[in-house]
Amino acid sequence: MFETGRICMKTAGREAGRFCVVVGKDKEKDFVVVTGPKIVTKVRRRKCNVRHLEPTPLKISIKENSVDSDVMKAFDKDDIYKKLKLQKPTPEQIKLAEEAKERHKAKEEKPKEEKKPEKKREEKPKKEEKRKKEKKHEKPKKREKPKHKKEKKKEAKPKKKAVKKKSKK
Repeated sequence: MFETGRICMKTAGREAGRFCVVVGKDKEKDFVVVTGPKIVTKVRRRKCNVRHLEPTPLKISIKENSVDSDVMKAFDKDDIYKKLKLQKPTPEQIKLAEEAKERHKAKEEKPKEEKKPEKKREEKPKKEEKRKKEKKHEKPKKREKPKHKKEKKKEAKPKKKAVKKKSKK
């Protein structure tokens, strides 16, 4: 039912109500790889549970793990844009999307630089070390024993003299 090229509607998640195309099957049993393409339906390529998809009778002819540009060509060929009432992306939008992908790839390929917080850790002594140094120089303080609840009440409130109430007759 969820073969490559099947157009489905997502029923769960932030992309619920949007159309997507099954691009391939995942290693896990109940999962497939879907794409919008993102330029067309704002559904990015990702693994999706088949319980979160509603298949439609529409199917396009694409190869497994096809690129988004191949999917868009198949949409054009089979006239899917009109059938699903989708807006076809302009060449400018396609160009911008490709540039964004290239920037993303370049960002991933850059080697990560060493972080500077390690130097700060070396400069600052740890809290435990500070406490040890303070304890060496200071005399230990005597701890007072906690007072019993009754004793605390007695100290807090001085006794009042008992006053007799007069009865009304």
